Amino acid sequence: MKAAVIYRPGSPTEFILEERPVPTPLPEQVLVRVKAFGLNRSELMTRKGFSPGVQFPRVLGIECVGEVDIDPSGQYAKGQPVMALMGGMGRDFDGSYAEYTVLPKDLVRPFQSTLPWDVLGAIPEMFQTAYGSLYPALAIQPGETLLIRGGSSSVGMLATQLAKNAGLTVLATTRNPQKETALRENGATHVLIDNGTLNEAVRSIYPEGVDKMLELVGTSTLHDSLTCLKPGGTGCMSGMLAESWSIPDFAPMDVIPTTVRLTTYNSGQITSPTAVFQDFIHQIEAGQITLAVSRTFTLDEIVMAHHFMDSNQGAGKIVVLPYPVIR
Repeated sequence: MKAAVIYRPGSPTEFILEERPVPTPLPEQVLVRVKAFGLNRSELMTRKGFSPGVQFPRVLGIECVGEVDIDPSGQYAKGQPVMALMGGMGRDFDGSYAEYTVLPKDLVRPFQSTLPWDVLGAIPEMFQTAYGSLYPALAIQPGETLLIRGGSSSVGMLATQLAKNAGLTVLATTRNPQKETALRENGATHVLIDNGTLNEAVRSIYPEGVDKMLELVGTSTLHDSLTCLKPGGTGCMSGMLAESWSIPDFAPMDVIPTTVRLTTYNSGQITSPTAVFQDFIHQIEAGQITLAVSRTFTLDEIVMAHHFMDSNQGAGKIVVLPYPVIR
């Protein structure tokens, strides 16, 4: 099988495409033929050497969709469509940047769909983070106002649609004015051009501040985002587009305004039931949700795909296909 292997941290050119034997699953594992996978900023961080504990060489990839090839237990038939995410994929063990991957069976989620693989490949981590941030973490309610910092990211684009469909008013940010139209067409009521400080712009629209806030840029903008919340409001940090994991010399009483609540969402700690994923797939099939896929690459183009992710040019998810799409 073909796999994109990285032997040391560095730029996208560190990826090496090589032929490897198809792995054999052990009991309680499943061999999956990878049909598509999305790129994630956490993989960029791992590629650069910023993910503690990751041993090289490594096949990256924290999510995938595909078909079961071998399940020693017999629970899943050959050809069963499945998705998987997190659980150590691409970090503790080799992930999805390959034509086949061996996964712990408890990570595998079966589904049924008429959607093509290049669309399905955008779903697992993007949906889990958006849904988990809005519902378990922020507990959004109809009629609320929601600020999404990092609105042109794949998670931001999907969170905007989910929140709008749930009856919220969304303020979405971008650093690139050329993305404003895409954000409005995606469902944002207000689009704010992010110059590093949003408090004044937000309060010119909502003087008391917003009810909820989703922080996808990271720790570099977290304090400013929290100041945009009304008293008693809740903010959730779920992303690190700015590639920063922590706040040096963190002083909670300086960073978090009085009565404002701060939580986080990590899809590696809490995941949604399989039925929730299946329902989301049905919503896409019914045209209730439009996935923002920025660009699609093949596995042979993994270096180009990571360069594209590094450039921040896209508005939406980057999907990679081990095999060319045939329709």
